[in-house]
Amino acid sequence: MGKLILEERVKYPPFESYRFKPELLPIAIGKSEIADGISQEEAYETIRNLPPPFRIGNKSSWLVERRYTYESKTLKLDEDHAQEMLESVPRDSIVYKQRTGWYLTPNVVHKHARRIMNFSVSVLLIALSYLFLEPVLSSWGIPSIGTGRVRFGLLDYPVLAVVVVPILFVPIFMRVAANFSDLLKQKRFLTSQPMEPKINFHSDTTSGEDLVVNIEFPETKENWQGMSVLWRVGVLPPRRDALMESLGREQNAQPAPGLTTELPHHWSVDLDDGTGGGEDSPMQTTDVKGGLFLKPMRIMQQSEIVELTGKKTTIPAPIGNWPGTIFSPLIRVHWEMLVIIHRENLPELLWVQPLKVKHPALFCTTEAVVNSGRTETNHPLSVS
Repeated sequence: MGKLILEERVKYPPFESYRFKPELLPIAIGKSEIADGISQEEAYETIRNLPPPFRIGNKSSWLVERRYTYESKTLKLDEDHAQEMLESVPRDSIVYKQRTGWYLTPNVVHKHARRIMNFSVSVLLIALSYLFLEPVLSSWGIPSIGTGRVRFGLLDYPVLAVVVVPILFVPIFMRVAANFSDLLKQKRFLTSQPMEPKINFHSDTTSGEDLVVNIEFPETKENWQGMSVLWRVGVLPPRRDALMESLGREQNAQPAPGLTTELPHHWSVDLDDGTGGGEDSPMQTTDVKGGLFLKPMRIMQQSEIVELTGKKTTIPAPIGNWPGTIFSPLIRVHWEMLVIIHRENLPELLWVQPLKVKHPALFCTTEAVVNSGRTETNHPLSVS
């Protein structure tokens, strides 16, 4: 006789995960007791009526794993599990706060400004290095360039500063202008939101199978030029309090690797994991809780994009052997359907419909496909 344990293991990619070495980060492990004082045969029979175990990624990289253990040994299963949708998403969860309804696309200037910022910083570092080495170069008889003086008021500045400083300010002005444009765009949208679409599903939403759906819009705008649809699966960030507890840390102690300290008026339970530092999304209006820009899932895979014609539309499943909908404090596998509305002279408009997806019948494993954590660089049309 022994204990049957559900074990959840998570190593979720933080914001700008490319800066981290996942093999050096700790794995957050959460355990919950399912039954006690049962035989191994009874343990097998119990878990066949539970969602099957799965593994996304691996322990030397990013990892999201759910497994069952009996007497500290992982149970290996080769029989079908019940394909029931057992785990519902709470109405006050991050899904309904941040991933349901209408969403706008950030101004493309944000993405261009970030690229220019990298170039500007490179120019600044080169200029500073040159000014540092210029006395040595002059002693060797190499003529200097741009080290003359320019006077503004009572102070003298190197000529290079007059050239480099404006280059540094260009991306800053671009971001300010883009944020101002986004805020105006959000205000205008909130005054004339389109009506919600009517969606009818003609197939079970099951992991690994096609999705057949009919989508109708009660009204369309004059500048709508076409529509396309896709569905995708990803892993939402674990709740900060659950992550800290599973790592054996106090809530007010030093944050785990990849987490920032709690930001005032920004972080809340089940809404923000505290890794973006306020940089993961452009400025958003405070009139809508959760914002009007769809935050990316850092582990995600999406289906092919299919043109929407007004009739029954068949959307192939996302690549990979993914689990169905799961929503626990530590592991949250989320499925959603996106309708992309192409507009004349305006960025795309998105309708996001959460999906409750059945699990596959057997143990599933797939690659952890890591995406950008920035909203402006993670548009569904640009994700491979």
